[in-house]
Amino acid sequence: MLKGIHLTLMIGPAVPVPVPKEILDSLVSVEVTNTTDGPSLFQLVFTLSNRSILQTLFLVGGGVDIPLVRVVVVVTIGGSPDVLIDGVMTHHEMSPGSDSAHSTLTITGEDLTRVMDYIDFTGFPFPAMPAEARVAIICAKYAFFGLIPIVIPSVTIDMPIPTNRIPKQQGTDLQYLNKLADDVGYTFYVEAGPAPGASIAYWGPEIRVGVPQPALNINMDSFTNVETLSFQFKNDQKTVPTITIQEPFTKAPIPIPIPDISPFSPPLGLIPGTPKKFLPIKGTAKLSFPQAFMIGLAKAAKSADSVTGKGTLNVLRYGRRLKARRLVGVRGVGTAFDGLYYVKSVTNNIKRGEYKQSFTLVRNGLISTLPKVPA
Repeated sequence: MLKGIHLTLMIGPAVPVPVPKEILDSLVSVEVTNTTDGPSLFQLVFTLSNRSILQTLFLVGGGVDIPLVRVVVVVTIGGSPDVLIDGVMTHHEMSPGSDSAHSTLTITGEDLTRVMDYIDFTGFPFPAMPAEARVAIICAKYAFFGLIPIVIPSVTIDMPIPTNRIPKQQGTDLQYLNKLADDVGYTFYVEAGPAPGASIAYWGPEIRVGVPQPALNINMDSFTNVETLSFQFKNDQKTVPTITIQEPFTKAPIPIPIPDISPFSPPLGLIPGTPKKFLPIKGTAKLSFPQAFMIGLAKAAKSADSVTGKGTLNVLRYGRRLKARRLVGVRGVGTAFDGLYYVKSVTNNIKRGEYKQSFTLVRNGLISTLPKVPA
């Protein structure tokens, strides 16, 4: 579509294959949203002739006769392929086009977590298996889709004794994986890549450390690589989660406030927001202290994000695709807001001759903890 940027679209039942040239030529726009708050979403818009056989193929492929159709979108930037989305179609919408001879077909879908949410497996037993083993077994069922599980053991590994209890699944695979993650303060998501047809199923803590992406620059003349960028500091939204443990002899409840600092989510701002209230976490009294503490840390990290940044960029100018769930530097805004941020969400908008992104950044406070922002 662009010089230096090429789009590959793959569609097919279960196993996607590159689409014919006729379908790719009818593609008007692609929108892919990656966020930490839910599944990745995509939307494909096509312009088709009212008499085109492609309309029938799309509708049949979208679920009339075939229950599962995968869609893989790959962008190649500077010769390096990058998988934007690997998911399934969920909805079709046909509307009249700009003239009476053409129609606009809009296809929407979600990542492969949608496949995990189809069948209810309530009651399926997992004898003598900790949560980590249950996660690995559930993810193994989707190896056919190229799903590669990454399971991080928690500090509260619980090995149930079959004579005492046998854990049983509750709900669909996706619902149960999310529940197991919530029970230990973890997160679960599926990220497309690193190769077309493969995806990473991650079950572990939300990690806000690592090598940052190239910095987003504004008001820096020729080094400026973003189109818009604005920040907001909300000093009143921070809360202090509190867990409750029981004193073993008197059974008296003891509330314990949880700080928002952890090895997986170190502070990125020197001046955090001021907590205005305490937030009791229900159900922690019946848990072990390490398990309750991990849940409290996860809640504290999310409520600590008092600085939010939003902006747009041109991928050609930036030189690569900005990715969610990673760190990125910001320069040129000012002392209060320069520094490292966690990329909370990114929306990719691709049209013929254009590739732009809109993004949301978060961190815990003002003024960077680093003396110098890496370029």
